[in-house]
Amino acid sequence: MDQPEKNPQLAHNVKRLSRLELPGAGQVYVEGKYAYIGHIPNKQQLGTSILDVSDPKNPRIVSQITLDDPESHSHKARVIGDIMIVNSERNMTSIGRKADELPKLRTQLKDALGRDPTHAELAQKLGVQEADIPAVEAQEKNPYRNGGFKIYDVKDRTQPKLIHFERTYGIGVHRFDMDANYAYISSEAEGYVGNILRIYDIRNPVKPEEVSKWWIPGQHAAGGEKKTWPGRQHRLHHTVRVDDRLYAGCWHGGVSIVDVSDIRKPTTIGAYNYHPPFPEPSHTFMALPKKIGGRQIAVAIDEEDHAHDAEEMARRRGRPHGSLWTFDITDPANIQPLAIFEVSELDSPWSRATPGRFGAHQFQEHMKGGDTLVYCAWFAGGLRIVDVADPTSPQEVGWFIPAPGAGKAAPQTNDVDVDDRGLVYIVDRYTGFDVLEFQRP
Repeated sequence: MDQPEKNPQLAHNVKRLSRLELPGAGQVYVEGKYAYIGHIPNKQQLGTSILDVSDPKNPRIVSQITLDDPESHSHKARVIGDIMIVNSERNMTSIGRKADELPKLRTQLKDALGRDPTHAELAQKLGVQEADIPAVEAQEKNPYRNGGFKIYDVKDRTQPKLIHFERTYGIGVHRFDMDANYAYISSEAEGYVGNILRIYDIRNPVKPEEVSKWWIPGQHAAGGEKKTWPGRQHRLHHTVRVDDRLYAGCWHGGVSIVDVSDIRKPTTIGAYNYHPPFPEPSHTFMALPKKIGGRQIAVAIDEEDHAHDAEEMARRRGRPHGSLWTFDITDPANIQPLAIFEVSELDSPWSRATPGRFGAHQFQEHMKGGDTLVYCAWFAGGLRIVDVADPTSPQEVGWFIPAPGAGKAAPQTNDVDVDDRGLVYIVDRYTGFDVLEFQRP
């Protein structure tokens, strides 16, 4: 790979125009002259940053939204016109979802032992430390109630105005899509196991109305459905709308196509699951805007799982990393995989750095026009630009790998967007916002 002199970044056909050392982010979304950045949990409790990027060499912060709830984060943001939606999701903790398991476990142990279980006995069954049990019990008594999504009026980008907070259920909203009429929310819902799709009419943004739900058969426990997978492995990550169809990444449940020509009756018209044998979960699924060779083509991308230490990284050697997929979806009832694109560990000096991830994560959603370029965030692999003009043989045409942030073992490029000028924007999970220019060969 090329390494330009006096530039610590690895790049090919991509030039950095500017960089800001913003706190780590989950999403960047660009509309017009503004970039909207959703931040992962941070000490400043920063939720959202709005940047003026009209001068791409000198982006500037015009406003920032901080969170008043230290248990929550808002790491996703999308904007249509003057309406911005951000998610509200519970921060990850060492005890995770253990409070959900505690009542049933306590009853089971009491029946088996003939007495109330000790903290040590509960901890052993839950897989946590005995010292964690008071925190689990506290969470049981005071469950998280701030999961959902917030709607802002951003007509004045310097002063975003909160106009509605829609609380959903469970640990809240993860990723989502939206247009001028509807928000396509990935959230838990009472009676369901794992995230499902909840569609809201947002034409009156101060009073959104839930109009329908969609889920993977087996998720609706309250409706008598029985899942065939452990835990929440099959669940919605999120959907992307293209015309009258939603394209759903369903984690270890693969991908699905949902017809929403009747928005109140979402209907599955196609599904394909490649788990197993491929180990990394399906993150995002999306149809290309135009047919190629008379065929309707879609792309999917997997999310590389997290290796917390060198020992775990060593155990994973030999298993496929998260990849980019191409599919023929001309007949949605008979989805056909066409090709996989992956990045070699040799293509990043930080591919085996820990803690961190090396593998696919996300691509630019809602591709514009007839372009066949897929801009992918690849964690320690940085930005990868892949041309799928021949969907049976995707070709990489550019890349950019930023240097790790201060004190970090590896870059962790997390999300990417492209504006109407063709400029590319990436964010890192740890720190950093880059404006890039792809120099077409």
